[in-house]
Amino acid sequence: MSYEPEFQQAYDDLVSSLEASSLLTEHPEYRRALPIVCEPETIAQFRVVWDDDQGKPQLNRGYRIHYNTALGPCKGGIRFHKSVNLSVLKFLGLAQVFKNALTGLSIGGAKGGSDFDPKGRTDNEIRRFCQAFMNQLHHHVGINIDIPGGDIGVSEREIGWLFGHFKTINRSSEAVITGKGLTWGGSYGRKEAAGFGVAYYVEEMIRYRSKGTDSLKGKAVAVSGAGNVALHAALKTIQLGGIVKSVSDSLGSLVATSARGIDLDTLQAIMVLKTRRAQLATFAKQGEHTGFNYIAGVRPWEFVGQVDVAMPCATQNELSLQEAKSLIAAGCHYVAEGSNMGCTAEACALFES
Repeated sequence: MSYEPEFQQAYDDLVSSLEASSLLTEHPEYRRALPIVCEPETIAQFRVVWDDDQGKPQLNRGYRIHYNTALGPCKGGIRFHKSVNLSVLKFLGLAQVFKNALTGLSIGGAKGGSDFDPKGRTDNEIRRFCQAFMNQLHHHVGINIDIPGGDIGVSEREIGWLFGHFKTINRSSEAVITGKGLTWGGSYGRKEAAGFGVAYYVEEMIRYRSKGTDSLKGKAVAVSGAGNVALHAALKTIQLGGIVKSVSDSLGSLVATSARGIDLDTLQAIMVLKTRRAQLATFAKQGEHTGFNYIAGVRPWEFVGQVDVAMPCATQNELSLQEAKSLIAAGCHYVAEGSNMGCTAEACALFES
């Protein structure tokens, strides 16, 4: 699997976790199941041809991986990003199997997406791509087969275009996709759940380590990302009394310069900005809010100063060994990954040591 580095990393992490537990000692027969569980049941790869605003045909690759249906129909997100390939989706799909199993619900694991990059594309181009993608995807999803949802590059808007085209193709209003708007079948709290969960988890980590004598209140928290998970993790951190030191996107980082951190008014303004799909650099140039520096081309970890908690919430392998060393030197005691495999293997090894 050397040609699939992200999947190899996830597989190695799973194996090392199992080897360090008592599970395989008590149940040696499970060793035979491990390679079966780690191999996807089916992989669909398809071409997606769509027209740009100049009427020129464009080509992207699309994928849907049904990883495991032992517990029930597949469930997992759709990612639109230029980095998408089979290795990335296999690692995400493998993780989804275990995440879904932990819910206690009868759902299996899946993942899908495309190497389509929404950045720089117009709304109409993204809509046409979503419709072209669903022309192929609808063969592989259904209420008793696979229920996809959103991920990087696929927000409520894209879910709407995908779901609308599914209904057109199949002449059916089956709830075949999650992440819908509240007025057309969505669920309350869905948008906030992942990010809020990261903050609540850190709160419990701190309470556990302190035997109930400490909490997130007053703790300095570095957050990466400016998507759904990151911004809601930052929001709940503020609500729990924490101090948010940073947020970031693919072009750079906003790092707080004041003791109060990025305050609620500033964070809410960033959330509004991101609904318009603008970059943090644009927010910094507006000059309507103060108390932070914008640093282009970097992640926040080495620039946040003293920090108690790190929440990587952007993408995989976004926190390196060198950045882990910087965080430890800055006083960081807690790391909670809001993104899938947010820390590199080397960074994880350092934190765990």
